[in-house]
Amino acid sequence: MPTLTIDNIKVDVPEGTTILEAAQKAGIRIPTLCYLKNVQAIGACRVCLVEVDGARTLVASCVMPVSEGMKVKTNTKRVRDARRTVVELILSAHEGDCQTCERSNDCELQGVANELGIREITYSGEKPRRIIDESTPALIRDTAKCILCRRCVTVCNEIQGVGALFPQSRGFKSVIGPAFASNLADVVCVQCGQCSAVCPVGAIVERDCIAEVWAALDDPTKHVVVETAPAIRAALGECFGYPPGTLVTGKMVSALRRLGFKGVFDTNFAADLTIIEEGNELLARLKKALLDKEKVALPMFTSCSPGWIKYCEHFYPEMLPHLSTAKSPQQMFGAVAKTYYAQKIGKRPEEIVVVSVMPCTAKKFEAQRAEMNASGVRDVDYVLTTRELGRMIKQAGIDFGSLPDDKQDSPIGMSSGAADIFANTGGVMEAALRTVYEVVTGKPLPFENLHVKPIIGLQGVKEAEIRITDTLPEWSFLKGVVLKVAVAHGLGNARRIIEKVKSGEGKYHFIEIMTCPGGCIGGGGQPRMTTDEVRMARIQAIYKEDEGKKLRKSHENPEIKQIYEEFLKKPLGEKSHHLLHTKYEERNRI
Repeated sequence: MPTLTIDNIKVDVPEGTTILEAAQKAGIRIPTLCYLKNVQAIGACRVCLVEVDGARTLVASCVMPVSEGMKVKTNTKRVRDARRTVVELILSAHEGDCQTCERSNDCELQGVANELGIREITYSGEKPRRIIDESTPALIRDTAKCILCRRCVTVCNEIQGVGALFPQSRGFKSVIGPAFASNLADVVCVQCGQCSAVCPVGAIVERDCIAEVWAALDDPTKHVVVETAPAIRAALGECFGYPPGTLVTGKMVSALRRLGFKGVFDTNFAADLTIIEEGNELLARLKKALLDKEKVALPMFTSCSPGWIKYCEHFYPEMLPHLSTAKSPQQMFGAVAKTYYAQKIGKRPEEIVVVSVMPCTAKKFEAQRAEMNASGVRDVDYVLTTRELGRMIKQAGIDFGSLPDDKQDSPIGMSSGAADIFANTGGVMEAALRTVYEVVTGKPLPFENLHVKPIIGLQGVKEAEIRITDTLPEWSFLKGVVLKVAVAHGLGNARRIIEKVKSGEGKYHFIEIMTCPGGCIGGGGQPRMTTDEVRMARIQAIYKEDEGKKLRKSHENPEIKQIYEEFLKKPLGEKSHHLLHTKYEERNRI
C-alpha cells in the first residue's frame, strides 16, 4: 500500500493504482476526456495532466502509477495553463455547432472548457475534413465533432469485439471511423450504440426520430400507441435529475399520455408473451433431443437482443439454427398491436402507428428489418431511445417531477415481474426458468424469492445448473436432467461463450446473450454515463419492481391467457408462428 501526497493530502492506495484513481479516493477531481473507468486509460487527450515532484514534464494521471513517497500537485499554475492549452487546441479543431448540437449541456468537452474558464477560441484556423455518415437507421457520425479520444474504438473492439471503428491516418488528418473511410452500413456494425453511449461529444449519436413521432401524433387519421421497455423505468428519471436507479414508471406513463399517445402500453406484456413462446420452444427442442432422439440445435440461444442477432449473422452464421425463432418483445408487441388490438378497437393495421421506447439503438435497426411486417405493414413504426423520450418530454414543456403516477392501458399492458427483469443481464434466463420449471414440475422455481443468484450481477459470463428431480407425467423424460444454462452480456463475452460451445467445452441447454454490458439497463440509448455503479443501481431498481408485483411469472399473466384464448390459440401454433416468430440470415463478415 504505497503512501503518496496529493495536494498536501496523504493517501494510501494499493500497488498499481494510478494517480487519477488515488486523487479520486482523496476527493480531488482531475478533469478527463478520454478516460473510461475500468475500460480505457490511454492518456490520449492529456487533459488529466498533473505535476509530480522530480518529473521532468507534466504526466497524464490516468496512466501514471503511484509510487511510495510520490508528491503530486493537481492545481498549480503550470498544470492549469497546460490543461487550458490542451483544451483550447482541441476546441480549435472541433466543429461544435454548440447552439444546436444534441449534446449541448450534456457535452463533456463543453463541461471541461467551462470548468477551465475558457471563454474564447484562442487558436483559429483550418478545420479537419468533415464526414457525416447517415447510412444506418440507428446511428449518425459527424467526424468534425470528433476529438480523437478513442473511447468508441476501445468499446467497439475490446468490449464488443466487433471492430467497426479504428483510428486512421496521422496528425491533423487523423480520423476515427470504419476502414477505408467507409460508412457504418458498409462494414460489420451491429448498431448497438455503445460508441454513442461513451462518446464525450456529439461525434456519434442515435438517429433522432422525434420529428416523425410528433408528425404522427399530429395526424388525426392515425391511432398512435406507445410501448415502453422495462429498462426505461429505471433510467428515464436521470434525464430529469433523479439519481440512477430511481423508478419512475407511473410518471413515465403520465408523461406519455400528455404527449398525446392514444394508448400507453408496456413492452413487458410482450416480454411475458416471449417467455411463453420461447419457453415452449426450448421444451420442444429438449423433447426432440431427449425423448425422440432427434438431432436438434442445442443449446438454444435467446433472440431478444437485436445487436446480438446481427452479431451472430455476421460472425457466427453457423450458429443461426441455435437461435430461438421467437421475435423480440418489441416486435411481438408491434405484431399483436396491429392485429389483435386493432381488431378490438375496430382499426385497420395501417391506421395504427406503433412507437416503442427502448434503451437500445439497435432496436431502430431491428424495426426496419424486412421480415418485421407480420401484420401486413411494418410492425413497429418508430423507435425512440430513453434519451430521445427525455428530450421529447422537455420539448412539450412537461414538468416531469410534478406528474402523478398513472398505469398502462389494457388489454396488452399488464405484465409480470418476470417481464420486468428482461432489462437486466440474466433476467431473460431467470424469467424463462420461472415458467419452464413450473410447467415441467408443477412447482415454483426452488430459489429464494425466485431469483437464480448465480446468473445475477455484472460478471461477464455466468452459469447455473438446475436439477429436475420431479416432473409432471408428460415431462417424465426430463426427470433427473441437470438443466445447464449460461448468460453473457457484452458481445466480447458472447464470443467467449460461443467458442466454448463450439469446442465442446460448454455443454449447455439454454444460453442468454445480451448485447450491452449489464443488459438493456446499460443500452446504447440510455442516459449517459453508464458506469458499473449506474448499472448496478438500475439493476437493483428493476429487481425491486419485480419483487413488488403480485404476478411474478409470465404464465400467470391473465392478459397472456386471454390473448391465447381469444386470438393466438396456442403457443407455437399457426398464428403464433406467423406473428411471433421469424428467421435470420447470414451476412458478410466484411
